[in-house]
Amino acid sequence: MCLKQYMMLSIREGCGSPITCPDMVCLNHGTLQETEIACLVPVSEYQLYQRLKFEREVHMDPLRTWCPVADCQTVCHIAAGDPGKPVMVECPSCHLKFCSCCKDPWHGEASCREQPIVPEHGALFGTDADAPIKQCPVCRIYIERNEGCAQMMCKNCKHTFCWYCLQNLDNDIFLRHYDKGPCRNKLGHSRASVMWNRTQVVGILVGLGVIALVTSPLLLLASPCIICCVCKSCRGKKKKHDPSTT
Repeated sequence: MCLKQYMMLSIREGCGSPITCPDMVCLNHGTLQETEIACLVPVSEYQLYQRLKFEREVHMDPLRTWCPVADCQTVCHIAAGDPGKPVMVECPSCHLKFCSCCKDPWHGEASCREQPIVPEHGALFGTDADAPIKQCPVCRIYIERNEGCAQMMCKNCKHTFCWYCLQNLDNDIFLRHYDKGPCRNKLGHSRASVMWNRTQVVGILVGLGVIALVTSPLLLLASPCIICCVCKSCRGKKKKHDPSTT
């Protein structure tokens, strides 16, 4: 039962990555076989794992990419060329021509992001504040938001950002970004819930500080004993290896 729950959690949080051995002290760092996964999880979960695994393989393949049109979901092939150099890609299904690097409509000789994003083929993605589909600012993978909190975390690269302005929120543990500026009060939670979140964060930090203050004097008091034990151990080893004592 525990292994089944571990697999289901790994499928949903791992984004298709191999499921590692649940034993934290496993020296082989092995991964579970697909036959083992299929035997222990429901069919729907295994199908989800297969889909996420395929999406991950496409994302990591430099010669394949997804069509950026939200309703297309076609895998497009990228012509081989210089790594990192923009190449025009044409979707075989909807025939959209887009850039292999930034996934924007093909912009010719202009560098990426010099051209404004022009929605084509009824696409719903973009940088508009109300767009339901946007790209992660770091890994450029497409993310869909239906409702809820505006603080988003990319499942692919774990980057945290604001949905409205794409501002980096990795270090904003108090969510101060939503206290001022154009995104003020747009977090999607009540003021009381935000204050409760900040109180919890402060409580954790204070708790860690108290633990550090309590343990530091104990470590100082115990340090002479630890040093003596280490010295005795070193002397014992030295006597064993000293040929003059035999």
